[in-house]
Amino acid sequence: MERIILGIDPGTNVLGYGLIKVQGNKISLIALGELLLNKLPNQEMKLKRIFEKIIMLIDEYHPDELAIEAPFLGQNAQSMLKLGRAQGVCIAACLSREIPSTEYAPKKIKMAITGNGNASKEQVAAMLVHLVNLKELPKRLDATDGLAAAVCHYLNSGNKITQQKSYSGWDSFVKSNPNRTK
Repeated sequence: MERIILGIDPGTNVLGYGLIKVQGNKISLIALGELLLNKLPNQEMKLKRIFEKIIMLIDEYHPDELAIEAPFLGQNAQSMLKLGRAQGVCIAACLSREIPSTEYAPKKIKMAITGNGNASKEQVAAMLVHLVNLKELPKRLDATDGLAAAVCHYLNSGNKITQQKSYSGWDSFVKSNPNRTK
């Protein structure tokens, strides 16, 4: 059985994505890239552009599932809020096309790829070179972070991870998040 997984590292300046094809226990790279948003005039335009790009990726590659990195609490609450909005727009775009999503904590993704939850972006990227036969690294590692989310999802398929949330559609999301949808 073949399936395609879209992985996203959400961001409001740079959004990274990667798509993999899974056939049995073999994975192969379909696409890898980033969406540059830093020149857009405001947050609303960035969110609109994110939505449009995710819909475009869905329409072009027809992924079966979304794996997305969860926002993490850093030093700046405002940054986390912006990341959460970007993540929400990505999930909404997928749900609008009935594509289920799974959220992974950054440490969970790093652990799945490298065996070390504190690995650097460079270490994750280097491991992905071997896992998906990546020929060359992109200029920005946001793209490999998106790819890492997809590979993490593949590696965790069938396992319920405590730090992930899955939604099969709008109804499932609304039932699981009654306070977010009011």
